[in-house]
Amino acid sequence: MTTPEPPGATDAPPVDIATMRANVAEVLPPEATPTDRATLEVLTDTLRHGVQMLIAEVERAAEKQSADDIPRYVALACVREARGKLDAGPVLMPSDAAAYVRKLGRSLLALCDHYEALAGIRVCLACDQPFKPDEATQPYDRGSPTGGAAVSGRIHERCVNSVRLR
Repeated sequence: MTTPEPPGATDAPPVDIATMRANVAEVLPPEATPTDRATLEVLTDTLRHGVQMLIAEVERAAEKQSADDIPRYVALACVREARGKLDAGPVLMPSDAAAYVRKLGRSLLALCDHYEALAGIRVCLACDQPFKPDEATQPYDRGSPTGGAAVSGRIHERCVNSVRLR
């Protein structure tokens, strides 16, 4: 396995994962999705642009991994899925446009996760901001309410008492 280049080491513009995640928060969970056509069109364009940008970034980061690397394989499967959503496009009904923008949002979140994992970027689970080398952090483990999946990672010391609304 090769060492990933730090963000900004290529000619590509820096990827603003926090902004992409904030854009997705406008459509997920479903009850947060706007219903007016103009807002849905703007959000669709914004999320499509984010998906297109991250597809290229995830592919670039995946190229640096060995061919038998499982995170690479999973990330490239996510890229194929995201391309399918870009190709599909919404139907004319407003409810279809809302469902489509949520699908784009879920794809964008998955691409953000894969990009961070492949590029070796570590972010705070509370605020989605990258860790700086000298910042104090602490472990964070949270079980799911259903008892299945768990979220584990690290958070900034300053985020210990913050509440994350998603």
